[in-house]
Amino acid sequence: MTLNIGDTAPTFKLPADNGVDFDLALQNGKKVVVYFYPKDDTSGCTSEAIQFTENAAEFEKLNTVVVGISKDSVKSHDKFKAKHNLQVVLASDEDTKVQTEYGVWVEKSMYGKKYMGTERSTFLLDENLKIAQIWRKVKVTGHVQEVLKAVKEI
Repeated sequence: MTLNIGDTAPTFKLPADNGVDFDLALQNGKKVVVYFYPKDDTSGCTSEAIQFTENAAEFEKLNTVVVGISKDSVKSHDKFKAKHNLQVVLASDEDTKVQTEYGVWVEKSMYGKKYMGTERSTFLLDENLKIAQIWRKVKVTGHVQEVLKAVKEI
């Protein structure tokens, strides 16, 4: 499935850290940053989560919720958040259903071996849960600042 700017974002309800579900449909009226990342506690994913956390107050001032989604379990998310004092919601998509709907569960290749994995991607949703911006194959450096700038522009 390919999502484009202007499309209504597929809604989802996923188990999240601290035993609370994250329900996208309940975020109507707020902007939402949905970022997909490959794995808890790896260097790029940790850096991205820390940068979103460092800017959490700014996102909040802009009426924006940030949720990170990976295939990791809620238990893994809880450990990851505690270890790095993360202040963003982390939701668990263990069956990759949501990642598939957003087109980020893709075939990857490492050392010539093909496997399925998460393509680091971010979707910015407006207050009506329409896709305002999409970043695919995200490079972590500078990404959070780019997302923050886009939030201010919608």
